[in-house]
Amino acid sequence: MKQVVQNYKSGELALLDVPVPGCKPGGVLVRSAYSLISTGTELMKVSEAGMSMVGKARSRPDQVAKVVQSVAANGVPATYRKVMGKLDSYTPLGYSLCGVVEQVGAGIDDVKVGDLVACAGNEHALHAELNWVPKNLYARVPDGLAPRHAAFGTVGSIALQGVRQGESRLGEVALVIGLGLIGQLVVQLLAASGVRVVGADPDPARCELAERLGAAACGDPASAAVETAVAELTDGHGVDQVYLAAGGGSNQPVELAARLCRDRGRVVDIGKCRLDLPWNAYYEKELDVRFSRSYGPGRYDPEYELQGRDYPIGYVRWTERRNLACFLDLMARGGVDVEPLVSHVADFDDAVETYRSLKDGELKAVAVLFRYPGQEVEAEAPVVAVPSVNVKRSPVRAVRTPVRLAFVGAGNYASSMLLPHLAQRDGVELSTVVTTTALSGANAQRKFGFTGATTDLDAVLGDESVDAVFVVTRHSSHAELTRKALLAGKAVFVEKPLALTEDELAGVLSAVEESGNDRLQVGFNRRFAPLLQEARKRFGTRTGPASLRYLVNAGRLDHGSWYLRQGTEGSRFAGEGGHFIDTASWLLEADPVSVYAVAPSGNEDLQVVLRYPDGSTATISYVTTGSSGFPKETLDLIADGKVLRLDDFVRASVYGRKRWVSSRLPKARDKGQNAELAAFVKAVRTGGPMPVPLQSLVATTAATLAVRAGLAGGAPVTLAGAR
Repeated sequence: MKQVVQNYKSGELALLDVPVPGCKPGGVLVRSAYSLISTGTELMKVSEAGMSMVGKARSRPDQVAKVVQSVAANGVPATYRKVMGKLDSYTPLGYSLCGVVEQVGAGIDDVKVGDLVACAGNEHALHAELNWVPKNLYARVPDGLAPRHAAFGTVGSIALQGVRQGESRLGEVALVIGLGLIGQLVVQLLAASGVRVVGADPDPARCELAERLGAAACGDPASAAVETAVAELTDGHGVDQVYLAAGGGSNQPVELAARLCRDRGRVVDIGKCRLDLPWNAYYEKELDVRFSRSYGPGRYDPEYELQGRDYPIGYVRWTERRNLACFLDLMARGGVDVEPLVSHVADFDDAVETYRSLKDGELKAVAVLFRYPGQEVEAEAPVVAVPSVNVKRSPVRAVRTPVRLAFVGAGNYASSMLLPHLAQRDGVELSTVVTTTALSGANAQRKFGFTGATTDLDAVLGDESVDAVFVVTRHSSHAELTRKALLAGKAVFVEKPLALTEDELAGVLSAVEESGNDRLQVGFNRRFAPLLQEARKRFGTRTGPASLRYLVNAGRLDHGSWYLRQGTEGSRFAGEGGHFIDTASWLLEADPVSVYAVAPSGNEDLQVVLRYPDGSTATISYVTTGSSGFPKETLDLIADGKVLRLDDFVRASVYGRKRWVSSRLPKARDKGQNAELAAFVKAVRTGGPMPVPLQSLVATTAATLAVRAGLAGGAPVTLAGAR
């Protein structure tokens, strides 16, 4: 087999043919799929190897001290032979990979041949085609997590252990100094924990990347930008924690940490930087300096790492292996996104050239992966476009009172949730109902007082007295009917979904651009629910990233329901999932930037994780297998030390400095349809803006479509163009 090796004396890098390691008891033999180059630690070793002997000595004073001790104990000749022998030997590189179990050693029963595992250790997760890995240094990869992402497991564990050492708490502010690979992961982990993050790095590209991944602000540590951001986010008190993820010989990170940390704050050293602590600054603030030892408890303990002796979870909650499994789970659930960190994927046969390019600066990268023989070139991460809506609006014609409305479709939802509100509303005239059968139109006319009923859609669209058209038909017809109504110059209210495919969405938007008519509303009514509106007001302004959990106990459909016709009408989630995505985005005041979806086989249950620009996440659990006696919709929003709770639009509560609990509503839940219709009618009558910006409707529709793409691809889907 082949393995990347380095001669520390000469600096030579080679892809060497070496024997296949044996599969010893207590571990597994793993065939590598992807391994990750640590652009910090490994490049430091590669650079040191190219130095003169004096340069090597200056860069590693700890090793020089060991040589001096050896001279005292063994004499100069023996020490010289020992040192030269060690320097003039091949040493391995690498410590973070993902691969497939090829052989299972005695005593191992938690994985089997063929399982995908992430592996750790600078002696066991090497850049090699095969590695023997002991039990406590591997973890199974969750279903749906791409092997190239699982290869980040070890460096993710290092970042995770650093964050644990910082003991971050919801609502705190942290400073991350150094936005390389580890720093970028620390930023995401902190943001996912509800911590507001400021980043410091002299590289503008890394600062921009960190902001995209959840940092509130980033800048060059030598500029005033970082100090200004810290002052604004902390009211001048200073950050609660500083994470030193930088390398090099400068003492600037340690000095900056002291300057920007609050009184009795915490400084955590994760990287390998100079640590000449300015005594006065650290003493006066009584700063708590902590070190993060690699992947977590168990590191450097041979009984744990080599003999597989675990620590009891009651005494040591997070060990090396538990940190590794935790980080893999975070990636699988979309809490951390490593794809934006991947700058380059190289074939393993090109390993030496890749290191040379990195060392010489030709390849500038945050993270580089080796892809091993037998691995197919992975397709690009799934992307769903969020089209930008740039329309030159036509003048909005004055609308007289009453506002004349036409309905296309008069089925159960229209008859039970929309028409009863409109029929009783002053200033509204129900003009014409269009149905596919004459009798259904006659029934709607009799019940709700339509002026006329017809099966001729074109006649209604050509009627200049009709101000707005409601599209309340089956899902597969929504996009085309909306497109026609927009081209006819009508304001349009279309029930969800707006579109079932990207092509349908593009067709609607082309009609907007062609006609200059952007008078469109999709029936996302939850954001208009009075109870949720009041709860949001009570929750107040949010400053840090939020975590939102939305459980939708959708229940089973009756046999024969047209909702089950996925071939023509789309999935259930495609039909109504926009409701829940829109509600989450409204509460988080942004549009999602990525979507990750997983589903168990055999039913329509879904777990959908949405990521937002500020690091907030929303998890929508859409289940059809729950009890019918449990409420349909429950929602929790957590941020800044506050919690908003919504119980099925019957009761809401907010927990913060003061607790607010609504009175219990009557059995009839108000999910916002009446308020939504009032807002739409007002916009039509006055010519004012539509109740929901068109770009938000497009973003929600694209995110809903991305769920299907995510299920098909088994990976997070980037929403290209999302803002």
